[in-house]
Amino acid sequence: MKARVALALAALLFAGGLLRDGADLWIDGTVLPPLTVETGVEVTARDGTLLRAFTVADGRWRLDPGAVDRDFLAMLVAYEDKRFYQHNGLDPLALLRAVWQVAANGRVVSGGSTLTMQVARLLEESGTGRLSGKLRQIRVALALERRLTKDEILDLYLRLAPYGGNLEGVRAASLAYFGKEPRRLTRAESALLVALPQSPETRRPDRAPATAEPARDRVLARLTAAGALPVDRGVRTEPVPTTRRSFPALAPHLADRLRREDPTARRIATTIDPALQRSLEALAARVSRSSPARASLAILVADHRTGDILASVGSPDWTDASRAGFIDMTRALRSPGSTLKPFVYALAFDEGLAHPETLIEDRPVSFGPYAPQNFDRAFRGTVTAREALQLSLNIPVVSLTEAIGPARLLAALRRTGADPVLPGGDPGLAVALGGVGLTLEDLVGAYAALARLGAPVRLSARPGATQPEGPRLTSPEAAWLAADILAGLPPPANAPTHQIAYKTGTSYGHRDVWAVGFDGAHVVGVWLGRPDGASLPGAFGGELAAPILFDTFARIGPERTPLPPPPPSTLILPNARLPQPLQRFRPRGSILAPGDDMPEIAFPPDGARVEAGASLALKVRGGTPPFTWLANGAPAVLSERSRESALPVPGPGYLRLSVIDGLGASASATVTLGP
Repeated sequence: MKARVALALAALLFAGGLLRDGADLWIDGTVLPPLTVETGVEVTARDGTLLRAFTVADGRWRLDPGAVDRDFLAMLVAYEDKRFYQHNGLDPLALLRAVWQVAANGRVVSGGSTLTMQVARLLEESGTGRLSGKLRQIRVALALERRLTKDEILDLYLRLAPYGGNLEGVRAASLAYFGKEPRRLTRAESALLVALPQSPETRRPDRAPATAEPARDRVLARLTAAGALPVDRGVRTEPVPTTRRSFPALAPHLADRLRREDPTARRIATTIDPALQRSLEALAARVSRSSPARASLAILVADHRTGDILASVGSPDWTDASRAGFIDMTRALRSPGSTLKPFVYALAFDEGLAHPETLIEDRPVSFGPYAPQNFDRAFRGTVTAREALQLSLNIPVVSLTEAIGPARLLAALRRTGADPVLPGGDPGLAVALGGVGLTLEDLVGAYAALARLGAPVRLSARPGATQPEGPRLTSPEAAWLAADILAGLPPPANAPTHQIAYKTGTSYGHRDVWAVGFDGAHVVGVWLGRPDGASLPGAFGGELAAPILFDTFARIGPERTPLPPPPPSTLILPNARLPQPLQRFRPRGSILAPGDDMPEIAFPPDGARVEAGASLALKVRGGTPPFTWLANGAPAVLSERSRESALPVPGPGYLRLSVIDGLGASASATVTLGP
């Protein structure tokens, strides 16, 4: 009792101006606690909503308050400190009232602390029961008022006020108890959040709803009686929450990675579509329930027009240790199986080695000690390149890889932003069948380049971080031809018949099953397997991954953006009308005996920079006439018996030239045409 009277008198002395000079020195000499309050890192979606929040270092949920409902702020000030905007940190009238009520009732009826004093206590985590502690709060409060604005003091309260357990601040409480941001609270919700900090543990609605509800109602009653709230008897019928909700944790693997990459950022914006992300996480969880034990699943969706990653599911459940759910399988190195075959064909089309209607052999063949087999151990004989890719035959694609060179395939993948990892040594022909390590993100980025008619784009989940890559994957014509073949694959059973260009794959030993595809706007990749690399017996990409791919496209939206039309110079002809060298693929050395003369581009030489004019002189050395010249994969000069030709030049830029002689042998060169 004596302490409260002394406290009230001290307040009057300061408020009345007595001992002003000494008080000023006392206040100005106050050593304040740190005023920068740590808040948890937030990862946000493309619409600004919260994807995932992290606790501060000591495990408390404390978030930047952001936008807070104006009615809540008005109720807080009216209930806790109605003269907040008029006093200098102390409210002498409130202190005298508190002392008078103690004297009259023999117990504490109302406190005399201002919001500024409460902030002082929260900053120092000090108690309130001793006179020395209260005097320290007064001193800090007076100093805070001199160094901060009222809005800055209120912001500190909104960050630090306790709401039970490890919840601090109004935003953490609103998300935990109501599952929503605090910018649109109801009056009943606001009243509960006003009442909780006075006794956060005894009034926790998730543990003591019978105590929380009367506390809320007292706030409503007092503010209504004071005229701060309109009379609304129905507001008290709104139930108090009885459970504490989990904080948002969408795209947890991606959020963790972005946080590690930018450890100083407190707010990390992403391009993730929250509705799509939520839908695909539910899809992954559903698929997981019927998947083999220890199997995981990853899904990646991007807008290939911009490079924005729209959804990233690293596993069905990041907390499921039995499936190694903590591993982000969108970034794990795996064998891509047959998913690289379209790139071999696109490069072969670009080199003038083949066309979708080119005949190619699917027969037993050996490349030194390497004798590839088809997955089903059967042979189809003579097929078109289109059929070979749609049937995912191994022997034709290895023959094409031997012709273009496996190193060129890896170089093309790197141009898309992929980082292929070889198991050791120089690349061999097996890379075309999955003998290389790639991530799901690598594959989706590579297919994005196909979807963009050979123009790579670097995928990113950070706004504004995507940038087009430099060199092209292939010419637009070659990329379109490969995509056209993939678009002709029938969809899985019961899947919608959207026009989607896609390819499935199964790695050696059934360790990985894949499906990657695209329409005119989006590219999607699906991987399923065991994170530890163990086999999934009987698992095939067409049976397991393809249905998930089509389900994912359906969840993107009911309307598909159509695939682009063929570029104007695309060669669309049946086999019989193709230039003779393109009618049948002849593996290197199948026609020419060792020592026979091979064609070589004498001019322009590979890598040269040539001044662009009306036409470009072409010269071939060696080889057997007639010669067919291709420019960026499109036929430009047909059946020319002369070793010199002229090519009309469209303008400055890169130009990929290929010459094919009468026996099917070829040579290529890339030149730069300048002004």
